[in-house]
Amino acid sequence: MSDTTTDNTKTGDDQDLGAAGSQLSTAPVEDAPSPNLPALGVIGWARWFWRQLTSMRVALLLLLLLSLAAIPGSLIPQTGIDETRVADFRERHDVLAPVYDKLGLFHVYSSVWFSAIYILLFVSLIGCIVPRTWQFVGQLRGRPPGAPRRLTRLPAHTTWRTSAGPEEVREAALTLLRKRRFRAHVAGDAVAAEKGYLRELGNLAFHLALIVMLIAFAWGQLFKSEGNKIVVEGDGFSNTLTQYDDFKSGNLFTNDDLEPFSFDVKEFTGTYERSGPNRGTPRTYETEVTYTEGADGEEKNAVIKVNKPLEIGDAKVYLVSHGYAPVVTVRDGKGKIVYQDAVPLLPLDNNVTSNGVVKVLDGYRNPQGKKEQLGFQAFFVPTFGGSASGTMLSQFPALDYPVLALNAYHGDLKADSGIPQSVYQMDKTKMKEFKDADGELLKKLLTPGETMTLPGGAGSITFEKDIKEWAGFQVVQEPGGGWALGGALTAIGGLAASLFVQRRRVWVRAVRGDDGVTVVEMAGLGRSESAKVPEELGDLAAILYERAPGAPDAGPDGTAEPDAAPPEDPGTPAASRTTTSTDPDSQAVPAEGAEQQ
Repeated sequence: MSDTTTDNTKTGDDQDLGAAGSQLSTAPVEDAPSPNLPALGVIGWARWFWRQLTSMRVALLLLLLLSLAAIPGSLIPQTGIDETRVADFRERHDVLAPVYDKLGLFHVYSSVWFSAIYILLFVSLIGCIVPRTWQFVGQLRGRPPGAPRRLTRLPAHTTWRTSAGPEEVREAALTLLRKRRFRAHVAGDAVAAEKGYLRELGNLAFHLALIVMLIAFAWGQLFKSEGNKIVVEGDGFSNTLTQYDDFKSGNLFTNDDLEPFSFDVKEFTGTYERSGPNRGTPRTYETEVTYTEGADGEEKNAVIKVNKPLEIGDAKVYLVSHGYAPVVTVRDGKGKIVYQDAVPLLPLDNNVTSNGVVKVLDGYRNPQGKKEQLGFQAFFVPTFGGSASGTMLSQFPALDYPVLALNAYHGDLKADSGIPQSVYQMDKTKMKEFKDADGELLKKLLTPGETMTLPGGAGSITFEKDIKEWAGFQVVQEPGGGWALGGALTAIGGLAASLFVQRRRVWVRAVRGDDGVTVVEMAGLGRSESAKVPEELGDLAAILYERAPGAPDAGPDGTAEPDAAPPEDPGTPAASRTTTSTDPDSQAVPAEGAEQQ
């Protein structure tokens, strides 16, 4: 058996491999520029622009631009996410804000320039993948091309003489190649085989997955909705717009797109580390709820945990926050209860130091009998450090030593002014302070069960022993999420296949020589120069040699020489047994050069 030969020298115009040298991929081939090109004209320029737009390098450039364009959306507050931060940015940056407005940087993902990049990338990918898909389907429906006239001109080749008949050699080669999962068939006096279609399939799957991800992202942005709601233990929520504390949605979202469901919060459970370096770290955050789907749905029980949302149709209900809602009772000067409810307070730190306001809007009359509104600035700590600590900061997130600090006001809360107000803040412009005996703002620290009496017979406020907890929920509907995840996984798989699978062709020719002995030639061609093709060819040749062993070479006088060269060890890589061809007609053609024929 002769050595497997690999040669990377080119022979100029003498490289006509025919169909055997056709492309091993569906990538479009760019024509070499001619020195004497005529004027393109309108149609020519349009065709040139389309070819550039659908080229792979332009698609990659647009993908890079899209990634860069998304950066301002992460650094600059967006109107669709947080209107308050945008308003605050405008107040603090008088010069930058008008510039950002003109550039659309406060709404990056719906801006004209971001949409232009997005649409161009979408068109580029479609224009790239459609023709390549049809070409790949045509390759799958066809057969591997027949062997070129001179197999010794290919990058990796080997030859030997055998006493087996040509038909016997071709049959053995066909069986061997099919066993190695090659698509093989007999074409004339040779067996043609091809393998590695998964590479091109992965390439096409990667691009198709990008298109799916783009569509899913656009669909999700247009039809998505996201709302937040704080629900106190014992209260409920119905999935309607008026129930949300804040809500935002895509441009094509309608109220009818909301999933019809409701739920009641039965109990919130939170446990924390009591000692060690992680003291105060939550161990358990979960909320037990009962929910129904639709108006007449069956009531079901569920437990919502962090990162384990409740899924109802296309909606997901996430548990995102937690806090305390002290129950307070407000009485007027005659002892009549004018307000009694659990007041959710917003946490300020990890130990749930919280603040908020208590607003009494209706039903209260001052000692003179006039209608008035009451407001109390509330500051709550679940674990008070004691007066010796000198600070009103919680020492632990659990209810170990709850204390409620209150400041009292009376007057007009401007709730009927038509201007939206936060339930956690108080407009004091028309409010007056209640004064203590020293003429200072009336304030007091209360433990559960204690009462602060308002001066002048104005009433009182009691911190009840019942302290409830609240859970903050985020209800998300994003219809394209599943498709985007599927596209991402497909893109990863396709990219892996296109990177690690090599498409290659192998030919085995067996013809009877002038002396009646069969001459076997084997050659391989890959999409790019790689040591795997010679190695695989050497392995295949070694196995085929065992089934069609070498015959004695003819001597100078035409008689057979006594011994034939035995095959080399199949375990030795073929690339390590290379020789350099000196016959101009047998010079090897590199794979990339072969593809350009």
